Amino acid sequence: MLTAPVLTAFAICLVGALVSAFASTTGILAALVPLAVPLVTGGDLAGWALISALGVCASLVDVSPFSTVGATLTATASDDDRQRLASLLLRWGMALIVLGPGALVVLLVWPASG
Repeated sequence: MLTAPVLTAFAICLVGALVSAFASTTGILAALVPLAVPLVTGGDLAGWALISALGVCASLVDVSPFSTVGATLTATASDDDRQRLASLLLRWGMALIVLGPGALVVLLVWPASG
């Protein structure tokens, strides 16, 4: 059964993925891990599962054309391929913003919750 802590973990992972697509992965982890601490210290969720899911969610979108890696990849592409590559990376990044948190919460957080 889905509980409020699992849904909160999903929300934190979703925010981590969304913001990380446009900002620093390390920076967003430093901002969101303190939000996850009450869920872990309260015994509602396994700390390893939530922090792992949050880290992977924030890293999955690092190839978005708005992140450092994606922007570098797009900038170094040939003129003929640049627009197509940016479009593909944008779709990939947006898909991972939605699919990543859902999959990781279902695979890691939910089974490890009390």
